[in-house]
Amino acid sequence: MDYSHQPVMVQEVMSYLAPAPGDVIVDCTLGGAGHSRVIAAAIGRQGMLIGIDRDRQALQAASEALSDAPCRVSLVHGDYGDIESLLGKLGHPAPDGVLFDFGVSSHQLDAVERGFTYREDAPLDMRMDQGIQLTAADIVNTASVRDLETIISDYGEERWARRIARHIALERQNAPILTTGCLVQAVASAIPPGAGGRDGPHPARRTFQALRIAVNDELGAVRRGTEGAVRVAACGARIVALSYHSLEDRIVKELFRARERPCSCPPSFPTCICGRRKALEVITRKPVRPSENEVQVNPRARSAKLRAAIKVLGPGEDE
Repeated sequence: MDYSHQPVMVQEVMSYLAPAPGDVIVDCTLGGAGHSRVIAAAIGRQGMLIGIDRDRQALQAASEALSDAPCRVSLVHGDYGDIESLLGKLGHPAPDGVLFDFGVSSHQLDAVERGFTYREDAPLDMRMDQGIQLTAADIVNTASVRDLETIISDYGEERWARRIARHIALERQNAPILTTGCLVQAVASAIPPGAGGRDGPHPARRTFQALRIAVNDELGAVRRGTEGAVRVAACGARIVALSYHSLEDRIVKELFRARERPCSCPPSFPTCICGRRKALEVITRKPVRPSENEVQVNPRARSAKLRAAIKVLGPGEDE
């Protein structure tokens, strides 16, 4: 199966995840197994690699890519936001490392029929798990103008969200917006000429990002997944997260900070009396960015930010 996906910041991921022989490592966003193949080599015959993905095409490709892996492999179809229940069903011990690589994969963008890209005309879909019912077309054609504006503004950080939402509502009165091409036209007609600049990003980029996040509840999954990883990980486990836009990165940053400095006592108190215990030691004070060489080879790595932390309590001890 052709599932092309170039993993981002592999050396940095391995450095901060630090997988060792015999470790149990969870790759929560398996994709084409680019990171997992390198992890598998590091954990060896006694190690266990658990791969999670909600895209069945990704799981099939990863199964082929990991067919000769030198470690035990368990692949799971599911949402990484449900990491606690997924690992519970597998009956595996608390993991020694957890990796998140958020966002859409290169394969999903390049598979025109999946409807993620604004550069080709295709059915307006954007589902990572094609077993779910909600599509981008459903949102575009049924959401109220106010809800559309909120989605595009909050998830796309688009300054023209109100205009775009109104133009979409006008267009769908004539005929349902069912393809990416029709949506691009509606968005482009809403943005004032020259507002983005000749060399600026595609006018529909932020709207497409917003709809994709909404369809797949990506930010909810980021929040649930990282919180779940902190709860289930073994003491000494490393949690590594790769984000590609500010919304994802902000969730990870704030969660890591809250688990590292959980005390809620007023600053005037001489000692802590709230009893909240530190669960994480953050090891990336600032996000780690890809090298210039990597960005030249893989332009999609340009926006990547890596954050990492070490679990300093046993599973559930911070509850």
